[in-house]
Amino acid sequence: MKSFFVLIFLTIFSIANAQTIMTVEDALNIALKNNYGILVAHNDAAVSKANNTLGNAGMMPNVSLTGSSNFAPNNAKSYKTLSTGVELSWTLFDGGKMFVTKNKLSEIQSLGEIQFKEKVLQTQYSVVSAYFDVVRQKQQLNSINEIIAYNKTLVKILQTSFDGGFARKSSLLQAKIDLNVYTENAINQQFTIDAAKKYLNELLAISPDSLFEVSDSIPINFSFSKDELLQKLSSTNTSILSFQKQTEIAKLGLKEFSRSRFPQINFRAGYYMSQIDNSSSNYGPQFGGSISIPLYQSGKIRRQVSIAKLDVQSAEYDLENIKLQVKNDLLNAITQFENQQRLQAIEKENNALTKESLEISMQRMKLGETTALEVHQAQENYVQSCTRLTNFEYNLKIAETKLKQLLASM
Repeated sequence: MKSFFVLIFLTIFSIANAQTIMTVEDALNIALKNNYGILVAHNDAAVSKANNTLGNAGMMPNVSLTGSSNFAPNNAKSYKTLSTGVELSWTLFDGGKMFVTKNKLSEIQSLGEIQFKEKVLQTQYSVVSAYFDVVRQKQQLNSINEIIAYNKTLVKILQTSFDGGFARKSSLLQAKIDLNVYTENAINQQFTIDAAKKYLNELLAISPDSLFEVSDSIPINFSFSKDELLQKLSSTNTSILSFQKQTEIAKLGLKEFSRSRFPQINFRAGYYMSQIDNSSSNYGPQFGGSISIPLYQSGKIRRQVSIAKLDVQSAEYDLENIKLQVKNDLLNAITQFENQQRLQAIEKENNALTKESLEISMQRMKLGETTALEVHQAQENYVQSCTRLTNFEYNLKIAETKLKQLLASM
């Protein structure tokens, strides 16, 4: 009965102290809520949305309360004037500039939303890369620990053989040296894992010393059609969409300056009251209007239009350039994915062969049919194959993630 309660206590204690398993989906969800870059991009998008109003485009009237007091001394008699009123001013016509400005503000809001999405995709790519780097480093530690287990067995075999006079001491010493080296490698690899976890925590904007565990494998379940990816690129890639919006905004800016050549008609209405020396007063509504026709402004409008045309041209150049860059990135990512896929398949077979070779060498060592040098070489071949296989799997996952980022499909 006592042993039973001890077992229950140890089970509860181990569960309470176990590190939480964080999936890549968990990491992405945390990043969306916490990442400072995403939060800043969200605020930038909110600012663009807040600025997209009729009033900011100049389409709404302005109402203000006015008041003034004047004192005029002279030789005959000094007098004081007080006046106050409520005034409404409204631009009724400006050549349609206000409507162009409203469209421009809407496009700026859309650009802010695209740039926010682009920041989210960039962060997701970084989080996925960092998360599976932890998985990769963890897998490499598992490989090192597996070799350590083989080394411990080899040391036992050689120690028994040496004690029986069947093995040279140099072989035993070399096996112990190899065991120590791999143990050192395991310690260094654990440091690498801890550093990779801290970087992931930084992306997630959580404490660097937060404890968690990651999954044990790097899943690859992505397939695609090259032609379909190329067709979707222009309509989904956030970089291309962003530069398209910037081009549209530049064109609207050109229209804004062009509409400055038109006359501007303003309407004014208000209720005013004035009083002079507490003796006479006037009050009542007033209505009026004004028209302003630009005749000569030292070439200001022409200069603004010329510069705006250059801005449109530059925006179009940037758009074509980013289309080429993104297409190049996509083709490189496709090539990388296909190459890593082939390399992974080859190394997966090679990994099975090197492990089988190591097992055979260990059996031959037990039977005294081989040397420690052969076992050492078999161990090296296996651990190197494990490292290559893990790196190919990681690179394949990164290529997959890059393709999804380019197509805004993460």
